[in-house]
Amino acid sequence: MRQVALANGQALTWADTASVRAAAQYLLRRPDVVDVGALPAVQPRDLVAALKGEPELAREAVKYLAIMALVDGSLDHGKLSRVLEYSRALDVEADYLTDLVEAASGHLEWATADMWRKNFDSVLSRSSEGLDPNTWIRPYAGANADPALVARYGALGKLPQNTFGKALWDFDKANGYPFPGDPEALNAEFGTPHDSTHVISGYDTSARGELLVSTFTAGMHPINPMSGHILPVIFFFHFGEQLNDVGHAGSGGLDPDEFWHAWARGAATTVDIFKPGWDVWDWVEKDLEELRRAWNVTPPGPLR
Repeated sequence: MRQVALANGQALTWADTASVRAAAQYLLRRPDVVDVGALPAVQPRDLVAALKGEPELAREAVKYLAIMALVDGSLDHGKLSRVLEYSRALDVEADYLTDLVEAASGHLEWATADMWRKNFDSVLSRSSEGLDPNTWIRPYAGANADPALVARYGALGKLPQNTFGKALWDFDKANGYPFPGDPEALNAEFGTPHDSTHVISGYDTSARGELLVSTFTAGMHPINPMSGHILPVIFFFHFGEQLNDVGHAGSGGLDPDEFWHAWARGAATTVDIFKPGWDVWDWVEKDLEELRRAWNVTPPGPLR
């Protein structure tokens, strides 16, 4: 990761250093990595030797390397070229690498459309072929409004304050989100798991918080984690690229310490809120803190 950061012959930035330390601490269980400058200069051949016979670790390693080309707020071509050296040496091919290459080659519209489609596939946990995501995301317009569904979500406000359902109601009310069934609401198949993940993880709806909750989701939900969750929110909330009309893009949203913590927190949790069959109504009356303990959801780090 450090070698990718140094690809252009420049000094390590604060974001580079924070990212390497945080990835070491949270994902690699190496809290002893403090002096990033003292790390050995691991070349592609060295990484191949270290990960020989460990294809899953090789695929995971390339994800971490790819993030290093993005942490400073833009897609750095020199750093991406270095990432590709490692991926070719490790014989790792991935859709998110294709997205990054296309974006770096000036085909940003294609890359962002592919990320949006991969996100859609991940939310559905199946292929979205034949579905229009712009129609699917807001299904309650006009005659499709569902007042009974709105009322069901509205009734969560009457639950005790300590419950998961009341916390979900509070979250939607505080952010001005209409309940599923309302003509302006997002599809419950996406909106409810996404908002529930906000509640469980403790991340807010700022650019930083949205980027973190999607990173938490990528650790939790195994379908298209990079191309469908992590890359889109980096482009949307860190680069300021407006990928779709659901929310408003922001810049500088990547917290290079909590990003890796969110990834590790999502990977450690024992629930997958986006998994088919997970039903919010099974959990709304449960105590929120008890659910967090049962699902191994550790507290988020402090805002720095």
